[in-house]
Amino acid sequence: MAEKVRDPVCGMDVDPELAAAKSEYQGKTYYFCSPGCKAAFDRDPAKYAK
Repeated sequence: MAEKVRDPVCGMDVDPELAAAKSEYQGKTYYFCSPGCKAAFDRDPAKYAK
């Protein structure tokens, strides 16, 4: 199992290998617990990318 990362939208811990979705933003990959969190991120990535 990979080290978990935090979903930038909801804050849930996500295993990157099992993530429901992912997006690339400014050269970094973000992983999400659900397609809904990915959609929120994709609408305004600068809000969530820190």
